[in-house]
Amino acid sequence: MTGFARAEGRAAAATPFAWTWEVRSVNGKSLDTRLRVPHGFDSLEIPARQAVTAAFTRGSVTLNLTITSESSSSDIGIDEALLDSLIALAARKTAQFSDVGQGIAPASLDGLMALAKGRGSAEAALDAQALAARDSALLLGLTTALNDLDRARKEEGARLVPVLLGHLATIAALCATAEKHAATQPATLRDALIAQLNELAGQIPALAPERIAQEAALLANKADVREELDRLQAHVHQARELLSKGEPCGRRLDFLSQEFNREANTLCSKSADTTFTTIGLDLKTAIDQFREQIQNIE
Repeated sequence: MTGFARAEGRAAAATPFAWTWEVRSVNGKSLDTRLRVPHGFDSLEIPARQAVTAAFTRGSVTLNLTITSESSSSDIGIDEALLDSLIALAARKTAQFSDVGQGIAPASLDGLMALAKGRGSAEAALDAQALAARDSALLLGLTTALNDLDRARKEEGARLVPVLLGHLATIAALCATAEKHAATQPATLRDALIAQLNELAGQIPALAPERIAQEAALLANKADVREELDRLQAHVHQARELLSKGEPCGRRLDFLSQEFNREANTLCSKSADTTFTTIGLDLKTAIDQFREQIQNIE
């Protein structure tokens, strides 16, 4: 889900300006859009967010619009007549208060220019039609940037598919190993039960062989992991299908990884020996690696 794109251009409005869109994306469980636009361009916020929602379903996406004025210094949005009046007024008031012994700091030129700015602003003079044309041009540029970002994210996703398939192959191989070893679990449980009974010999009445076989069968039934292994293999198959479609599947794979982990925890809890426990732990490690990479895809 990571990527960066940039689009730039110029607007031939009443007050010409150059614009630059920078869009970047990082991992995120859901879609989170952050937008920064200059003052006077707030009308872009809603359509810009809608454009991101239409393009992506997951990730933290940041949009940044930079505007550079190309107008001459005489058209910088300052009412010069008003500025001259403010400068004269500030000089008179400074002298007035100085005469009565009340010294005040003189007004700064940049402060007076800020007060005079706005009446001559080309942005303020934009009518509804001109504003719509300006926003349309800027949104077209945003679409270009989002398309480039989409390509960057898809390129990253294409590189991650073999990695994810590799983790799935490891999970499938460990499931096959666990299935082979699961066949030895009943005998292991029976031997463990007999060993425990031998340790308690003399403390409890001896059990008939039929009763021992019955208890061993009950323990073997509780330790049966065939259902868990079947579900794991089904999850592997489903994950491979999702990756083969080339569509956004990050959330569904994230859910599958949770199911993977749940089944692996059950396998470990049903383990009858250290070998099976080791297989279960290796399986959990492979699942964690798979889940970590899923956070990078949409």
